[in-house]
Amino acid sequence: MKFGIVARRDKEEALKLAYRVYDFLKVSGYDVVVDKDTYEHFPYFNERDVIPLEEFDVDFIIAIGGDGTILRIEHMTKKDIPILSVNMGTLGFLTEVEPSDTFFALSRLIEGEYYIDERIKVRTYINGENRVPDALNEVAILTGIPGKIIHLKYYVDGGLADEVRADGLVVSTPTGSTGYAMSAGGPFVDPRLDVILVVPLLPLPKTSVPMVIPGSSRVDITVVSDREIILAIDGQYYEYLPPDVEITVVKSPRKTKFVRFTKEIYPKYTMKIKERH
Repeated sequence: MKFGIVARRDKEEALKLAYRVYDFLKVSGYDVVVDKDTYEHFPYFNERDVIPLEEFDVDFIIAIGGDGTILRIEHMTKKDIPILSVNMGTLGFLTEVEPSDTFFALSRLIEGEYYIDERIKVRTYINGENRVPDALNEVAILTGIPGKIIHLKYYVDGGLADEVRADGLVVSTPTGSTGYAMSAGGPFVDPRLDVILVVPLLPLPKTSVPMVIPGSSRVDITVVSDREIILAIDGQYYEYLPPDVEITVVKSPRKTKFVRFTKEIYPKYTMKIKERH
């Protein structure tokens, strides 16, 4: 069994815990590699075990941080590697265990007392080309000028679904339904469902509404207004695009895999939604 370790880089407690996890696994006789960025912020790991995150080829990744750390892993790794997530962030919708339970969770993982929770992702094509990361949470098409709305049309499976004048449009997975999409008025969607959400951002007039469509659907977005837009993936990747761009969003063939110890969903999600709002 081989492990990879990735930590939140701006929090010393996360980096120290990452080192303790590394030491525990090494002493226990396991192969362990450490993310290069983690090492650069806490250079106490054995340098021979340090590799770029893009090159991880391990059985499990131990992510010590918040949702941002998980999204960084998902955007940079080339394989669908199961993630055991330790919450060192603010909200931690995606994380599984608290820091105090880290080594108990590791022991359960090693003993095989876990299951894999698979989450769908969405893939974005820009003028027919896929050159941006898949999104675990959402793809957002935003106005490039704050305070100015953009005029969009979006099509579902080739048919015009809506014409939107708004601050933008969010295409979200069920996992992302508790994030940007919910802030824009979208519903909470059970993460086990194979669906995609399309949510306008502050539409004007308020005649455009959130939609839930099958996960097999294709969403094509065109910009009617002559105005630059911003493409945002999971709040981590941003790119300015010209108004004549064609954007397509579909379900990705890849999935995110989380190591879980309980199949309960609603107590965790409803509590965190209340904390967030």
